[in-house]
Amino acid sequence: MGLIKAAASAIGSTLQDQWKDYILCDDLGQDILMKRISTKNDVISKDSAIQVAPGQIAIILQNGKVLDATAEEGIYIFDQSTTPSFFAGQFGDVFKDMWTRFTYNGATAKEQAVFYLNAKDIINNNYGTPAPVPYQDWSHPIPNQMTGTITPLRVNVKCFGKYTFKISDPALFMSKIAGTAEEYRKDEIIEQMRAEVVGAFQNVLNELGNSEHKVPVLELPSSTDEIKKLMKEKVFDQPIRERGLSIVGFVVESVTLDDESNRKIDNYELSSNGYMQQGSLVGAYSNAVQDAAKNEGGAINGFMGVGMVNMASNGMFGGAVNNTNQNTQATAGQTIGTVGTTTEALFCPNCGTPSKGGNFCTNCGTKLK
Repeated sequence: MGLIKAAASAIGSTLQDQWKDYILCDDLGQDILMKRISTKNDVISKDSAIQVAPGQIAIILQNGKVLDATAEEGIYIFDQSTTPSFFAGQFGDVFKDMWTRFTYNGATAKEQAVFYLNAKDIINNNYGTPAPVPYQDWSHPIPNQMTGTITPLRVNVKCFGKYTFKISDPALFMSKIAGTAEEYRKDEIIEQMRAEVVGAFQNVLNELGNSEHKVPVLELPSSTDEIKKLMKEKVFDQPIRERGLSIVGFVVESVTLDDESNRKIDNYELSSNGYMQQGSLVGAYSNAVQDAAKNEGGAINGFMGVGMVNMASNGMFGGAVNNTNQNTQATAGQTIGTVGTTTEALFCPNCGTPSKGGNFCTNCGTKLK
């Protein structure tokens, strides 16, 4: 049993009167993925006509077994005496495999129907990350002077956009999802797909933010091609493919940073040599000194923080805040001295290390007396 493509001259001619049944399916639009069409008695007579419109796949099943299939538009004559023709278009191997093994159990005897599958791209499917996703932003590097390396600024992003999918394997789609339902609509699978698309996209974000790609966070909307390439190469959409579907388009429409990430970027300033502005560090040092002086009970802890700022200034930024250090060391020594019973500094004004009675700090070498 197979399909014979009708001659162009037969369409609209008196030959059309010879067709016992005329089976066709209205346009499936963007919402219907599969629809079953048959005759009143579920038997397709010899010399019946089957019309396949653009964007449709027609699969003829009898008792759950594939008799023939086509992905080419046109009008076909159903002939029970011929072998399957498989006007396959892009699905040649799929249709042949379906013919040899594709069956459903429990079908009634001599039940025949045409299952029309939607071959069009299904567009305008929205996605969005429900919660902020961590991202390594290499456009804001943080230097580590201890190791001589840089690390990316960690931010949290929310991404929104649209994706396009299509039926790429009719056999998988029918066996895994649609079965032999009278109609299978997009809204029956779309929520599951959205969750899996977001999961795949999070894996893509991890790749884009690694040390190989280093895509700046604010350039994600313009990285559509790279996103699709990674998704395909890394097979992040494997669960979707296993249902006979595939992602054919993916667009990032907007990238939103959470409040904490916005503050991080707003406070991040670069000088000509790529480090944070020295003014910001000096300001931090000054604030630490003032806070320590105000908090009598916590002066020790406060000046340990001052010491850490000094270490950062000496190690990362040279002498950027040396003048500030010199202006505050005397005050620091006097303030700390009031905590104990001696006028000598109990803690190093540079690094905060407790004094052990010597003239110099045992940690950083700063003169104490």
